Amino acid sequence: MKTLIIYTHPNHNSLSHAFLQRTLQGLHDNPHIAELDIQVLDLYAEGFDPLLVFNENKRRRDMHKDPALEKYRNQLLWADRIIFIYPIWWGRPPAMLLGFIDRMFASNFAYREKGGLLPEGLLKGKSVVCVSSMKGPTLYPLLWLGNAHKILMKRALLRYVGIKKVKFFEFGGMEKKQGKQAKNLDRIYRYFRTAAQ
Repeated sequence: MKTLIIYTHPNHNSLSHAFLQRTLQGLHDNPHIAELDIQVLDLYAEGFDPLLVFNENKRRRDMHKDPALEKYRNQLLWADRIIFIYPIWWGRPPAMLLGFIDRMFASNFAYREKGGLLPEGLLKGKSVVCVSSMKGPTLYPLLWLGNAHKILMKRALLRYVGIKKVKFFEFGGMEKKQGKQAKNLDRIYRYFRTAAQ
């Protein structure tokens, strides 16, 4: 089970970074996973450029073969499972992660148009786990935003590129003193310590 963790938070003293550390600890303690089968892509530390540029020299139809993105394409193709770790800001993932998605999930790499209603997903067979935290209550995205975060990630993005197996951990109230941070960090550790796939 080759696992790619895509971590998106600018502060390494954040709760998101604590989730990253507990995820890694769980994976390293998991007897089903070898250490060589884990890669971490820290978008901020990497200096990833999330800006789309289209002009006479950079055409949208050529995004899937942009040489500047080859490393990231290889990581996505290598992975059997992708773990996204990020905060929820304004009801959705950070702009850095959305910019990564804009640039990486390109036509003829992540999907291929077939002339029908939906394209052929080229990343099928992979699984995804989304680990996110937010200041607001856990039920805020569901009751107030119509589940927009999960719809965006699962239906609008992942299913479109062929990824059907998606699991969410959405932790709310994380800035409260009694926000169950330790309990949720332990939950993430235990999940990845025992998850075979």
